[in-house]
Amino acid sequence: MLENVPSQSTMAELLGQPLFEVWQELCSAIDDKYEMERVWNTGGKNWTYEYKYRRGGKTLCCLYAKSNCIGFMIIFGKDERLKVENIRASLSNSVCMQYDEAETYHDGKWVMFEPTDTTNFDDYMKLLAIKRKPNRK
Repeated sequence: MLENVPSQSTMAELLGQPLFEVWQELCSAIDDKYEMERVWNTGGKNWTYEYKYRRGGKTLCCLYAKSNCIGFMIIFGKDERLKVENIRASLSNSVCMQYDEAETYHDGKWVMFEPTDTTNFDDYMKLLAIKRKPNRK
């Protein structure tokens, strides 16, 4: 858990204004659909910050930030991977490619997207809905 949550200006400085706007839009797309606990953390050795969406001890997704870069990670368990296969045709090629190239571990397939604009947000929302049905109307 991070003691000092980064301010808007800290994030804008870290990411750069265009990416900061992408970050904000992604957060609001998630916030519009999900009522979740949000946890800030250090980003480990590869990222400056981690921003995690969780509920009932289960993680929906994580956003990561470092200089001029955003990471957006979803981890899919075995059953969830089957569901992803079922909606593949409705996903963009770039999202499918990221999914296919992601490493599969014993606890799931760790898919990291690095959005630079809002192009794939609809696909991200479809993928999040596989993990958990939206709980906001």
